[in-house]
Amino acid sequence: MFKKLTNMAPGLLLSAFVAIVAMFLSSLIPGDIIGATVMALLVGMALNPILNRYKQFNAGVSYTGKIVLRIGIILMGVNMNFSEVLNVGKYSLFVMIFTMATAFGAGNLIGKMFGMNWKLTNLLSVSTAICGGSAVAAVGPVIKAKDEDVAYAISSTFIFDVLTVVVIPWIGIALGMSNMGYGLWVGTAVNDTSSVVAAGYAFSEFAGNTAVIVKLTRTLFIIPYVLIFSIITERLEAKSEVVNGRISINFKKIFPYFIVLFLVVVALRSTSIIPNNLIPALSKTSKFCMVMALSAIGLKTSFGDIRDIGFKPMILGFIVDTLVVFVSIGVQIVTGRF
Repeated sequence: MFKKLTNMAPGLLLSAFVAIVAMFLSSLIPGDIIGATVMALLVGMALNPILNRYKQFNAGVSYTGKIVLRIGIILMGVNMNFSEVLNVGKYSLFVMIFTMATAFGAGNLIGKMFGMNWKLTNLLSVSTAICGGSAVAAVGPVIKAKDEDVAYAISSTFIFDVLTVVVIPWIGIALGMSNMGYGLWVGTAVNDTSSVVAAGYAFSEFAGNTAVIVKLTRTLFIIPYVLIFSIITERLEAKSEVVNGRISINFKKIFPYFIVLFLVVVALRSTSIIPNNLIPALSKTSKFCMVMALSAIGLKTSFGDIRDIGFKPMILGFIVDTLVVFVSIGVQIVTGRF
């Protein structure tokens, strides 16, 4: 045990160091335009040559990208309250059905037209449909995606979110949207949490509060999508191991137990079993774990890997993101929530 810990320590410390640097650099940029997770990815990629040169970091970095990531997702549940989600969810769920259908439907259709691999296509789709980098980081290991695909999907989401933070508040004002309508729009159409906060509160406090709760409601959809993609991945792998003409799937092996722990934390938060004075500390711990995990993914990815993927995935991401923005506001107009 001690030997294993000693083996992982250099990589864990490097990932934590990159996370701290990323959070500091992110805090220097006004408006939270570049969130700490994206900054961690970029700083990690810049330091990738170090990881390639010194192999002693590999074990700890790999551990951070898997286990620390799951700890971050589990603790993310302290930010959610079932009563708030249900209250706002009754208005936003209908819109989300259309935006998620658009993200995955259009994403996979365009992905096939572009000849892209299904893993990167669905990472781009899940980023738009659910919650940006957190969703990509959660689904990536489940479908056994390459680190460069994960990094590419997060980078694509970041670029689009920067544009939405600047443009969407002006569009909302020009269209004369209500606070509730604008909050629903931002919460269902903007990807990363930091971007939702920036775009939402740029309109009004009420719109910002609504957008954040809607965004947290979207985050809960990590659960079914992780389960769905676990089954898809196992089924595809099982096709090469057909027994007596039948495909056998080991559900015990593929079931993501960390998602159950995530729900447990949400339940504990909703029933006030977790003291309110502990929530800020747990929330910060969750964020730091996520930033550490993205640091690790960045450390294992080079800018050359991203460049080699090409521009087609970036174009796909922009098309899907734009479609979701228009579908979200269109559904609200039809249902009278504008």
